[in-house]
Amino acid sequence: MTREDIFKTVDHTLLAQTATWEEIKQICDDAMTYHTASVCIPASYVKRAKDYVGDKMAVCTVIGFPNGYSTTAVKEYETKDAILNGADEIDMVINLGDVKDGNYEKVKEEITVLKKACQDKILKVIIETCLLTEEEKKKMCQVVTEAGADYMKTSTGFSTAGAAFEDVALFKKYAGPEVKIKAAGGISSFDDADQFIKLGADRLGTSRLVKIAKAENK
Repeated sequence: MTREDIFKTVDHTLLAQTATWEEIKQICDDAMTYHTASVCIPASYVKRAKDYVGDKMAVCTVIGFPNGYSTTAVKEYETKDAILNGADEIDMVINLGDVKDGNYEKVKEEITVLKKACQDKILKVIIETCLLTEEEKKKMCQVVTEAGADYMKTSTGFSTAGAAFEDVALFKKYAGPEVKIKAAGGISSFDDADQFIKLGADRLGTSRLVKIAKAENK
């Protein structure tokens, strides 16, 4: 797979708490230069970024991020607000406490509510694999499939670990065929990116691949 093909799967990401508009603007410029799938940015910058990139680039943002324990009503409002501001894609964090309690029906209901709030926009569900057991991951594949989300996503990048090859393979095996996969967190080389894609990832959440390419082109 060529680098150009890999870039087409990348959600070029900047979610640091200290991110400034100049930094957001720069990743938008870089994303348009390298033709990534989207830019993934804080909700507070969505409107400004969408006004800046227009139809040249999809804008993705995060909901209930990074801990996931906002109420469903808050997440629903965040989602609707982000879409009103121009977001094309939504990456939501599940309530991990509900998973640990075995309250999968509540998790499914929340995802369903947010999918409805997304209307025709893409919804990705972050399950934070590093905090879940194998059985919990398998169960979440079923929940995300039944809730009708577009993607399962491995990680926020803000917890104890990021994407792992074995988790993408697990998603591919246990999620429904209509559910796409996003690997995110710690993807630091084109070789790793290629491997994630071969295992079944349709999207990659990372900022490092563009940085590598830019450094090489200096």
